[in-house]
Amino acid sequence: MGLVKGVGFNSWRRTGDALQAIRVYNMREVDEIVFMDISATPEKSEPDYAIIDDLADECFMPMTVGGGVRDVDSIRKMLSVGADKVLVNTAAFENPELIRDGASTFGTQCIVVGIDVQQCENGAWEVVTHCGSKPQQRDPVSWARQAQELGAGELIITSVERDGTMDGYAVEITCEIADAVSIPVIASGGAGNYQHMVDVLARGNVDAVAAASIYHFTEQTPREAKRYLRDHGINVRL
Repeated sequence: MGLVKGVGFNSWRRTGDALQAIRVYNMREVDEIVFMDISATPEKSEPDYAIIDDLADECFMPMTVGGGVRDVDSIRKMLSVGADKVLVNTAAFENPELIRDGASTFGTQCIVVGIDVQQCENGAWEVVTHCGSKPQQRDPVSWARQAQELGAGELIITSVERDGTMDGYAVEITCEIADAVSIPVIASGGAGNYQHMVDVLARGNVDAVAAASIYHFTEQTPREAKRYLRDHGINVRL
């Protein structure tokens, strides 16, 4: 399975092999890993359960998998082949009851809702779906609250504009969402150095950060990131 990384949910660049990446991250003190099939939703295809099975066999940390999930049966199959959590995004926005059905069937701890956001010309933020291609004119904070009420166990907030830029997270909207809900919130999109991680975590209620380009395209490492966070007062698992 090819591993790719884009900028602004576009310009996808191959960065290696997914199985090899898992083997590397197994040794680098990564707490959790997230794999997204970026082709499944645009192509309206099902998740590739065989590939997820292969990834799970090599992964020695909790693994969240998303892309192509449309119904409870998709969630069941992902969990049965080794995913620890299933990320739902576009399908959950189009059919919010999918969150409730997934949480009631498998438990809230299994259901992660991805919320992709972008900033409008007037400065307001809105939800975007379909891999960042469809603005929805929906306030991300209200959607986050609804997702929690329906049974989401975690939220991953990704800034479309900052994805892959390494210019820092969208701190303001991510923290606003984290302040509005009581479930864990993960910041995603934009990490370029360890200070960017501190910038969003030190504001209060954001629970974790996701990062990719920083590890693929620089010499920075997850282990060094943890040490930097610890040295700047952030509670981390070492």
